[in-house]
Amino acid sequence: MIVAMTGGTGFIGRRLVERHLARGDAVRVLTRRPAHQAGLPAGVTACVGDLAHYADLRAFVDKADVLYHCAGEIRDPMRMEALHAGGTRRLIAAARQHVGRWVQLSSLGGYGQPRAGRITEGSPLDPRGPYETTKATSDDLVQAAGEGGAFEWSMLRPSIVFGEGMPNQSLFQLISVIDRSRFFFIGEPGASANYIPVENVIDALLLCALQPAAAGRICNLSDYATLEDFVAMIAAALGQEPPRRRLPEFPARVLAGAGTALTRRFPLTPSRVDAMTTRVRYPADAIETTLGYTHRLTLQAAMQSLVNSWKERHRQVPAHS
Repeated sequence: MIVAMTGGTGFIGRRLVERHLARGDAVRVLTRRPAHQAGLPAGVTACVGDLAHYADLRAFVDKADVLYHCAGEIRDPMRMEALHAGGTRRLIAAARQHVGRWVQLSSLGGYGQPRAGRITEGSPLDPRGPYETTKATSDDLVQAAGEGGAFEWSMLRPSIVFGEGMPNQSLFQLISVIDRSRFFFIGEPGASANYIPVENVIDALLLCALQPAAAGRICNLSDYATLEDFVAMIAAALGQEPPRRRLPEFPARVLAGAGTALTRRFPLTPSRVDAMTTRVRYPADAIETTLGYTHRLTLQAAMQSLVNSWKERHRQVPAHS
């Protein structure tokens, strides 16, 4: 099987490349760096080019059985529109009638910032920030092209993806706060933690690429725990008792607003309070019932591995000892 991939040098893409190589597939990766600088595994064909230039893309996609669109810009809002919207348009133009199935790596962020309830694949989109808005545009473009007969398509929308090498540092910050015994809950018990180990995301992407039933489907992917249980997993991995301290929500919001007004470096922000008091779930019913997906790696096992790597990197004596 021939696999083409954007974002193949990234956190998720690199693992997906390795999985396909292990299957014996021929893998092409679009990269802006010369082949010898891309750091790709042996056996990968590095297609040097950029989504900003249509001429670079035809050879990259030609006769690919599966095209994964995993490229994303998470830091620079100025590049988000160019990559997520403009780049997707160019890739669609090149891929039309030249690939078997397009697998779109999306995000649950497209549903906005719901505060409670169950969010399913049929829930309305309500993207807020520039990343979420431009990614939603990319998704719409792919779905419209696929439904118009350009190629088969499927889409995966994972929650917060974590694992060694992840660019998002928020979980490492949480581990550090718990390790220093500075963590406290906010509001009533039962807030939600919606995360997914990167290894499980790779499993789901393969199902989206290979299963006939995935064609034309959008699948959400998340593993759920209460915030109390999730924090307890981290504490257990650190060898600590779970935190018990709790601050009522209203004083926490007042403190966050006042602190943020004084300095941008204040650790408790309104968005952090929101994240710690949200009660929303993203069930994975669709991908489980339709594609036979199951969580191969539990949240607890994945968090133990992440905490172990954090401890090795910091080489520190835990603050509680």
